[in-house]
Amino acid sequence: MNIVLSEVECRLLGSLVEKEVTTPEYYPLSLNALVNACNQKSNRDPVMNLDEAAVRDALDSLETQSLVRSVSPADSRVTKYEHRLQEAFNFYRHETAILCLLLLRGPQTLGELRTRSDRMHSFDDLSAVQSSLQHLMKREPPLVQALPRQPGTKETRYAHLLSGQVAVGEPAAKHKEELGDERNSLDHERLRKLEEETAALRNEIADLKQQFALFRKQFE
Repeated sequence: MNIVLSEVECRLLGSLVEKEVTTPEYYPLSLNALVNACNQKSNRDPVMNLDEAAVRDALDSLETQSLVRSVSPADSRVTKYEHRLQEAFNFYRHETAILCLLLLRGPQTLGELRTRSDRMHSFDDLSAVQSSLQHLMKREPPLVQALPRQPGTKETRYAHLLSGQVAVGEPAAKHKEELGDERNSLDHERLRKLEEETAALRNEIADLKQQFALFRKQFE
């Protein structure tokens, strides 16, 4: 099944997949809810500002490709939309989670995929993520590719192929900045934990001093 999706179609499809898993009570999505999901500022790269017309056009295109369908729930007059990735590709849940992240956030490393997939699928370790990627890369045609490492980076990034082959000449500066942000985040987390541990130790020492003082008074 040869598919070449636009950037907007990828965002729309990824948003539907994500919401089905993370907020099933609100799935399928109305047009308004889908616009909000596509323009969400968290867990999206890049952040978009799509209007209803752009989302509707993408929906029409995805429906033509049998990747999305409209439904009319009995308890609602509003038309809603759901993805059909399972019918199109017969994915396992771990494969769906990986592809969804790649659709929503672009090329990512094994570590990024494992960390960000928690709400959709919990991978035991990086090798489990690697195994899922391998399954997607061995599909015919392949759905994922490993990108050449950029100068100054140590880890391989992976990208989906639903929009065709990925250009590999992307500057490394953005990725370095992302890695720097992640390191800063980890450093802040470590510092917070150290501060909590230090505060706990101080409290224990204070309690011990108080107990020792009471013990000494027994012999005065």
